[in-house]
Amino acid sequence: MSQAQKNLKKLKSLCYLTLGGSMSYQFIYYKKDFEGYYTHILQPISQRLNPEWAHRLGVSALKYGLFPSENFQDPTVLKTIFLNCELSNPIGIAAGFDKHGDAVNGLRRIGFSIIEIGSVTPEPQAGNPKPRVFRLPEDQAVINRYGFNSEGHDVVLKKIENIDKALLDKGLLGINLGKNKHSTDAAADYSHGIKKFHKVADYFVINVSSPNTPGLRSLQSKTELQKLLAEANTTLESLKIEKRPPLLLKLAPDLSIEEMKDIVSVISEKKTKVDGLIISNTTIDRSSLHNSKYAQETGGLSGKPLTDKSTEMIKTMYKLTQGKIPIVGVGGIFNGKDAFEKILAGASVLQIYTALIYHGPPIVTKIKAELAELLKQNGYNTVNEAVGKAVEF
Repeated sequence: MSQAQKNLKKLKSLCYLTLGGSMSYQFIYYKKDFEGYYTHILQPISQRLNPEWAHRLGVSALKYGLFPSENFQDPTVLKTIFLNCELSNPIGIAAGFDKHGDAVNGLRRIGFSIIEIGSVTPEPQAGNPKPRVFRLPEDQAVINRYGFNSEGHDVVLKKIENIDKALLDKGLLGINLGKNKHSTDAAADYSHGIKKFHKVADYFVINVSSPNTPGLRSLQSKTELQKLLAEANTTLESLKIEKRPPLLLKLAPDLSIEEMKDIVSVISEKKTKVDGLIISNTTIDRSSLHNSKYAQETGGLSGKPLTDKSTEMIKTMYKLTQGKIPIVGVGGIFNGKDAFEKILAGASVLQIYTALIYHGPPIVTKIKAELAELLKQNGYNTVNEAVGKAVEF
């Protein structure tokens, strides 16, 4: 063997040793301090990827258990009753993250007590053309115009039927229903979803508030909503099952006070009732953005710009319904303070999405720990005790 060959062999050995050492260090760092590893390694990498690719990778990582399970015991103060179910914490993942039911077990493992998948449409559809997701880091926000990209009822149902029941029983599984883009009978689409998923859903969501499907938000109008909810309730009653899955309605944050009053009048009637409200979906308002590159992209805006807007709407709807209809608070929750304020405004439980995009799985534990501390500091023993305390009737 020539000297040159010997040197090359030594160089290869050194490279292998360096690579092995680096991988070992990464693995130890990952295991010992996942929050630090995510913050300093994975998060910067994910923010450089195409937003939709990063989203898909995140869902896959959760699906295949690549993120460690949460190492946090939910404090007693976080216990809450929602839809007649006792939950160890009030934090859920909003619809739109796990659209096709791929990562339910993984989401449960990182600390969510409520997992809502979808929106799911009756027939598969590709959604809107790409690019359709945009990060606005200066605003801690995201604009998306996915347009109900869905694998369809049949495919999603097969995935849910195979979920680990032991993990599933630790919280609630919601099915967020949408209509197909070219459907001429929205009520039939939602009713079809209820029939399809009633054996596996802990609750259903009628989503009529996404800005990314033409004509969808018009279903929030009084006449259209009456027809839609009447058929949904009739469908649930026709199933003749022992335990009726609760029906929730997801609303847009851009409604006027008169539109909100009309909605309350509809959902207060027995034949068009709902068991809860989700407030809110994304907004089309762009008034508070600092990012000029993507500010005018069409689609729904989520994240920090929605924080106060959704909290005020929660407070308004809690007051209009006299606190009689449970509310899921969504929109711009990044820390315990954001969560606490939504609970005081009238939210019984909460959902996050954009915070997970920017801060990854560690954000779930962070919000829960901070919320628990705020509840204790303010003299509350459970979440339920704090619900609506900032609302004056």
